[in-house]
Amino acid sequence: MVTVAAVVVTFNRLEKLKTVIASIEEQSHPVERLFVIDNASTDGTADYLQGLRTTVPLTVVSMEKNSGGAGGFAEGMRRGYASGADHVWIMDDDCYPQPDALRALVSGFDGAVEELGDEVPFACSVVTFTDGAICEMNNPLPTWDWGRLLVKGQQNVMVTACSFVSVLIPRWAIARYGLPYAEYFIWFDDREYTLRLTRACPGVQVLDSVVVHDMGDNKGVNFSMVTSSSIWKFEYGVRNESSYQLHHRGLLYFLEFGARLAVSLHRGRVPLRLRTRLARKFFEGVVFNPAVQHVVVSHS
Repeated sequence: MVTVAAVVVTFNRLEKLKTVIASIEEQSHPVERLFVIDNASTDGTADYLQGLRTTVPLTVVSMEKNSGGAGGFAEGMRRGYASGADHVWIMDDDCYPQPDALRALVSGFDGAVEELGDEVPFACSVVTFTDGAICEMNNPLPTWDWGRLLVKGQQNVMVTACSFVSVLIPRWAIARYGLPYAEYFIWFDDREYTLRLTRACPGVQVLDSVVVHDMGDNKGVNFSMVTSSSIWKFEYGVRNESSYQLHHRGLLYFLEFGARLAVSLHRGRVPLRLRTRLARKFFEGVVFNPAVQHVVVSHS
């Protein structure tokens, strides 16, 4: 049987984490080992996990400080890969997989490989909101020929990028393409990483693999929504995407992103002082490039 290591990254969401762990225990395709990455939670998560007994072998990794989703997933995927599992299955601490979610992911991935070849780099689930509607912020980016596998009778559509809410990644892809950039902290780490994985071959979204994302409001996120309380998140988003567009795609894409950012801020009537902060982060992306740091480390 194909072996799977599951990775859950958590920060101060103990009650939701309990539901995630229970959902993983109930999977019809068993999980070989569960890695819970606790990002220095302060809500009693550490004490709860210390005394937890699960039907799935559990490893708790307690981070010394909050490393963000990016740092947590990088650490969790490293652990999952080191465990020797065939695949690493990653998700947030508010993602509730339905009982057959993993079984469908493994089956869908295998079907995609049969049709597209051995370089299929991931399979992701359909993400719904708690009311059964599609989750607005977790829709993957389809390829132009997204239905190629559907017409072959598969429940798969081809995608180039997705969020880290139930993604199955084969160990060869981690070995070839590395880990998410922990330096991103939050925002755009999932987009950059899955785009990195799909350079040679698209991934797939498996339509009969379903998870529920128990987020606050079912809304997408864009730069017109910046407020004083949320600005810190958007600062990471602007810096990270600015860096990606310039260093991975080129100057024209960098400038195009800057134009899109300016239009969104204008349409959202975002206060000038907040626009100024984001402008600084946009230009910070010129010197911020984790890819270079990782190349240096890998050759040292």
